[in-house]
Amino acid sequence: MTQPVTLGGRPTMPPPGVPTEELLIARFRTHARRLFWSALVLIGVFGATAYFFDNLPAPFENWMLLSAAGALVLLLVVVPYIVWYSRTVTVTTRRVIVRHGIGARSRREMSHARGYTIGVRRGVLQRLWGVGTITLSNGVDEPLRLPNVPTVTLVHETLADQIEVSQILAHRDAQSGQDAQTSF
Repeated sequence: MTQPVTLGGRPTMPPPGVPTEELLIARFRTHARRLFWSALVLIGVFGATAYFFDNLPAPFENWMLLSAAGALVLLLVVVPYIVWYSRTVTVTTRRVIVRHGIGARSRREMSHARGYTIGVRRGVLQRLWGVGTITLSNGVDEPLRLPNVPTVTLVHETLADQIEVSQILAHRDAQSGQDAQTSF
């Protein structure tokens, strides 16, 4: 039996045939630039409410102003924030997991071992903000689209490395399985 490769006494690769532990590499959300307009609405609503408070004619009371401001903040600030916060992308040593949804949660996964192509698209505004859209396609399932990924080049390189490592481990395990069968 071969010994695992070590680095400073710590094993870096498990021996052939031993399942590898799934480790978290990154967890992130889309870039928060989507909330820019919500922030402007929040500032504008607070400014307008402060200006018009106690300055409206008699039929328009302060309670009407405050309820309208509350409704605007709820619809144009809180709801977009909750939608943005509910979508997460997790990259592990085995797969990419995308979760989204507020009430009913939806989850999609793509395994590194199966392999997939990585497409990166960066528009003009995305380059200004340092983000991009990554599309993962394995040719069988519907492509997995990750919009507005922060530090898109780093995520792209990490995904490419994980595909390579997973395929090397799968090939090594397949070879060790064939070697074990031929030795009998």
